Amino acid sequence: MSSGFDYDLVIIGAGVGGHGAALHAVNYGLKTAIIEAADMGGTCVNRGCIPSKALLAASGRVRELRNAHHLKSLGIQIGNVEFDRQAIADHADNLVSKIQGDLTNSLKRLGVDIIRGWGKLAGSQKVTVSTTDKGEKTITAQNIILSPGSVPFVPPGIEVDGKTVFTSDQGVKLESLPQWIAIIGSGYIGLEFSDIYTALGCEVTMIEALDVLMPGFDRDIAKLAERVLITPRDIETKVGIYAKRIIPGSPVVIELANFQTKEDLEVLEVDACLVATGRIPATKNLGLDSVGVELDKRNFIPVNDGMAVLSAGEVVPHLYAIGDANGKMMLAHAASAQGIIAVENILGKGKKIDYRSIPAAAFTHPEVSYVGLPETAAQELGLAEGFEIGTAKSYFKGNSKALAENEADGIAKVIYRKDTGEVLGVHIFGLHAADLIHEASAAVANRQSVKDLAYLVHAHPTLSEVLDEAYKRAIAS
Repeated sequence: MSSGFDYDLVIIGAGVGGHGAALHAVNYGLKTAIIEAADMGGTCVNRGCIPSKALLAASGRVRELRNAHHLKSLGIQIGNVEFDRQAIADHADNLVSKIQGDLTNSLKRLGVDIIRGWGKLAGSQKVTVSTTDKGEKTITAQNIILSPGSVPFVPPGIEVDGKTVFTSDQGVKLESLPQWIAIIGSGYIGLEFSDIYTALGCEVTMIEALDVLMPGFDRDIAKLAERVLITPRDIETKVGIYAKRIIPGSPVVIELANFQTKEDLEVLEVDACLVATGRIPATKNLGLDSVGVELDKRNFIPVNDGMAVLSAGEVVPHLYAIGDANGKMMLAHAASAQGIIAVENILGKGKKIDYRSIPAAAFTHPEVSYVGLPETAAQELGLAEGFEIGTAKSYFKGNSKALAENEADGIAKVIYRKDTGEVLGVHIFGLHAADLIHEASAAVANRQSVKDLAYLVHAHPTLSEVLDEAYKRAIAS
C-alpha cells in the first residue's frame, strides 16, 4: 500500500477476529503481521467456543444414552452407560490443539508474519512488541487493528482460586466433577455449563441476580427453555439473588443477598462454584493514550460502524478496533465479521456491519438461537418509527422430523413489521436451533418480508419447516 512502513497492516491479537482480518488482508495483497502474547486463537479457540462445544458434545451423548425413557420410545434398550471424565477433558484439549494448529498454520501458509509478545501502540502507526527474552522492538504499519479480546468478569466480593471457585477459563478444562456446584449467572455460559454438569451427574444451584432466569433471551423462548433445560434437571434456581461474597475452599462458602434490597439471606456451602457473570474487554496497557484515545465508561474502545477508532467522536487515522474490545457484539463470529469490515475500510471501500443480521446461539440440549431484535426492542422501534409489529409462533410438536426424532420440545418465533412484513427478529428453541437460525439470518440481512418467505419451499420432512410454518402463520394472521 505504502512505502516507508514495515507492514501495510499490523494486528494486535490473534483471536478469531484478528485471524479473520489477517486472512482477508492477505487476500488483497497487504503485507500483514499479527502480534500475540498468549495462545494463538484467543478466547474462542482456547477457553471458549471450541473446548466448551467439545464438552457439550460428549456430555450430550451421555445424557442421550442415559435417557432410557427416550430410547425405549424409539425401540432401543442399552445397558449401563459409563464415561471417563479425563477422556472427555482430553477430547476438548485435543480439539483446542488441532484448531489452534490449523489457525496458526493458515496464517503461516499465507505469509502472515506471526510476532510473539505483548503489542501496544507507541504513537500513530507505531507498535512496540515486548517479550521476556528479547526485550522491546518497534515496528511501523500503514494501518493497525486492535483485537485484544476479553476476559471473564468477576464481581466484587468473589475470590477466584481457579480450583474450587473458577471462571469458564478454568471450567473448560473439566478438572473435576463436583457433586454440588453453584453457577453464578444464567446467561449463555451458565446455561451451557449447567447442561454439561447435570449430564455428567452433578447437582447444580443456579444463582441469577436479575428477576428472571435467562434475562438476555426473548421471554417466550426463555419460558419454554426453562421448562426443558432447568426444571426437569437436577438444578435448583435462586432468582433476584446475588453472591455477596464467595470464599474458595472445601467447602466453598457463598454468602447470598437480595439483589434489590441488599439484605443478607443465607449462606450456601457447596463443593465448587463457577462464576459465569459475563466478560469485560481486555483493553488495558494497549498504549491508547499515545494516540489520544480514551476508553468509554465500560472500558470499551470507541469505534464507528466502520470499526475506525474514535477520539472525542473523531476518527483516529489508520487505527481500528474489532471484537470484544469494542463491545458492539461480544461474539467470535461478530469479531471475524468486524475484522473483514475493518480491512475493507482500510482499502477505502466504505463498508459497515449489519449487527441485526448476526445470529447467536447457546449450544444446550436442545439449543437456543436468535437473530435480530427481541419482541420488546422491536416494539420500541415500532413506537419510534410509527409502525406496528406482529409475531408468529410455530412449534416443534407439529414438525414431522422432530416427532420422528422424538425431540419435539421447541418453538420458533418470528417478529415482523405488520405494514411491510419485514422480518425484525427470529428466536428458536429446539433441536438444531443453532443451524436453523441461519435461514432467518439471511432473511434479516436482506430485509425480506414474511409475505415472500411464506412462499419459499422447504424440504419435507425437515426441521426447517418450523420456520416455514411460522412465516405462513404470519401472513395468515
